[in-house]
Amino acid sequence: MSRLLNYFLRGLVVVGPVALTVYVCVVTFRTIDSWLGLPIRGVGFVLALVAITVVGFLASSFVTRSVIAALDQVFERLPFVRLLYTSAKDMLNAFVGEKRRFDKPVLVAVTADRAVKVLAFLTSESLLSLGIADNVSVYMPQSYGLAGHILVVPADRVERIDADAAEVMAFIISGGVTSVERRNTPPMPLGPR
Repeated sequence: MSRLLNYFLRGLVVVGPVALTVYVCVVTFRTIDSWLGLPIRGVGFVLALVAITVVGFLASSFVTRSVIAALDQVFERLPFVRLLYTSAKDMLNAFVGEKRRFDKPVLVAVTADRAVKVLAFLTSESLLSLGIADNVSVYMPQSYGLAGHILVVPADRVERIDADAAEVMAFIISGGVTSVERRNTPPMPLGPR
């Protein structure tokens, strides 16, 4: 009976991620296709990818950038729209934009004796605008979710990690089960010790 349960759990580990991925893709395809009213499954998704890529190409030109800047100003002046628009824009820019913010993985000592540490991403090296000297802000993502916490910590408790930011993010999100490629350089402290 124990062996049968072991086979079931092993099968669940294989089938679960595949089923979830297929389900999300099917729902995404159907949703986009229904918006566009297309009878062939998946064509709407492909068209959406092409349209987004074309907009990205056009956004690289000077003329289009000025149009986008004007559109930004309009959206940032509307009360409810401003909150939604700037939040979505900041979140996407943090991960994939030119102003990517989660590209500096760090190790933060949480306790005074530095025995307990968390992985996070340095988001601001100076908080003088908030009147907080010698502190930095770090974003600590949560495992198995999209949420996280902003922590304000003394700069001397933060050490940069010489690792790929995407690998560190995957490591955190997976609860520490994925691997991070090890580099030869030691962690670099931010502030004085």
